[in-house]
Amino acid sequence: MKPIDVQVTSDFICPWCWIGHRKLQQAIRDSELSVQPRLVYQPYELNPQMPQGGLDRKAYRTAKFGSWARSQAMDAEVAQVGQSVGADFHYERVLITPNTRQAHRLMQFAQKHGDAQQVDVLYESIFFAYFSLGEDIGQIETLTRLAHQAGLDSSVARSFLESEEELDALIARELQAHSEGIASVPTFRINGTQVSGAQPAHVLAAVLSA
Repeated sequence: MKPIDVQVTSDFICPWCWIGHRKLQQAIRDSELSVQPRLVYQPYELNPQMPQGGLDRKAYRTAKFGSWARSQAMDAEVAQVGQSVGADFHYERVLITPNTRQAHRLMQFAQKHGDAQQVDVLYESIFFAYFSLGEDIGQIETLTRLAHQAGLDSSVARSFLESEEELDALIARELQAHSEGIASVPTFRINGTQVSGAQPAHVLAAVLSA
């Protein structure tokens, strides 16, 4: 059988993207497909104008949501939902809201030079590094280490990130997402059917099995 194509459009500072990915993985397991789906990860920067070094998260979130207390309440809600899918959020460790372009570029590199398992491991590890460990995923040093841990050639990955190689292609993919009407993340496109948000696993499983 031909594998199902699943396009995952997300951003690494979006907690619901991590939760949604965990639900997608559960849906794939529940569907018991004879052939594993072919996942393609598409970039979507929620904050494309974020400074390269990121911003202090408390200051950024306070300005965005009106108060730090409101931000903390939202974080607590996310952390509770995350527990249900095994996504471990430790917001007390997250000090920076990073620029995610380099993280997306690393995924671009992995999908070109790595195998499916390495790509999936890297995708998951970037979320874990940020939300669980509080690491700055906008830094090349952090991303290079994650590439190595995923089994990729870290020296080649670093050289790629330090260059502007395929940067135009990344921007073009983001513009394509907007042109296709994707206005929020996560968005899953499963064999052409678009599903927005971190939907329950059974919803995604139904689309996978359709």
